[in-house]
Amino acid sequence: MKTGILIAMALVGCCPAFAEGTNDALLNTPDLIARSLVSAGNTARLQHVLAKARRGEPVTVAVIGGSITQGAKATKPENRYGNLIAAWWRQTFPAAKIGFVNAGIGATGSNYGALRARRDLLAQRPDCVIVEYAVNDGNVEASAQAMEGLLRQVLSQPNAPAVLMLFMVNRSGGSAQEWHAKVGRHYALPLISYRDVVWPEIQAKRLTWEQLSPDEVHPNDLGHARAAQFVTACIAQTLATLPSDSHLPAIGALPAPLFTDLFEHTDLFEAGALKPTLNQGWNFDTTNKCWKSTVPGSVIEFQVSGRQIYFMYYRVKQAMGQANVQLDDARPSCAKRGSTRPGAATGCPT
Repeated sequence: MKTGILIAMALVGCCPAFAEGTNDALLNTPDLIARSLVSAGNTARLQHVLAKARRGEPVTVAVIGGSITQGAKATKPENRYGNLIAAWWRQTFPAAKIGFVNAGIGATGSNYGALRARRDLLAQRPDCVIVEYAVNDGNVEASAQAMEGLLRQVLSQPNAPAVLMLFMVNRSGGSAQEWHAKVGRHYALPLISYRDVVWPEIQAKRLTWEQLSPDEVHPNDLGHARAAQFVTACIAQTLATLPSDSHLPAIGALPAPLFTDLFEHTDLFEAGALKPTLNQGWNFDTTNKCWKSTVPGSVIEFQVSGRQIYFMYYRVKQAMGQANVQLDDARPSCAKRGSTRPGAATGCPT
């Protein structure tokens, strides 16, 4: 396989503690909090996790998503929505040891999330996972397919973790909520929408985007606090009617895929683990951990197998080269400066 600048390849209630200085009254009404709950889903998994915490056993809370989850624009780590959700668990169950995993990586979608889930998320054996990719993913079926694979990986874990989906929104109202929710409903997951609260208020001019975000996408401390509040309100609703351990509901079997199981079975190879079968003019950059070439006409090949292959490349703010990518004996396609998202296709002429 001939590549460009290649760095990796893969086959495919209670309220949280609010950030300091936030406006506690903004969007903090029972009606709006209730509007954030798109669907309560089947709460059997969540009930078992809550019961575990009630017994004082260790519980690990995890979040996975893009830069919002990573914490962009929060003034400090404890003001990120994921940290606030973990804080709610600690405040609600002081006798339990609550671990927290932040598996957010900026400028990535659920396709890359599915590729790295085992390494960055599942290796920590989370008990409760919040998934957030509604802004980074396109509102198309392809995003739903990738999301389904990520969800199936989590839901098939032996410890039966609870999974909640969080739908954020960008400045123009864009969100993959429509297609993500199709998958979420298929697996009867709790679905929480920041978008369904924020966007109607902005359209009605009762709220401005700038009150919740300093840019086009990322929430400020108040936005993070509200996202966390909507999630914890859903969890608290389940906790309020939690039965005794002897009456906890059974956890049902994982249903057949709605779209595909393609992204359920993945491998991720970082650039350092990729050993070229042919190398003419490429070097491994130990600083950026990528394969790099400055020689026109250079060629590098790797041997991998799978039904679908993604590759990632760096895009930096300087002059960049152009590469033709060829898979097996197919016609080469061109990859040059384009999307920063893993596996992005550019469709430029050769």
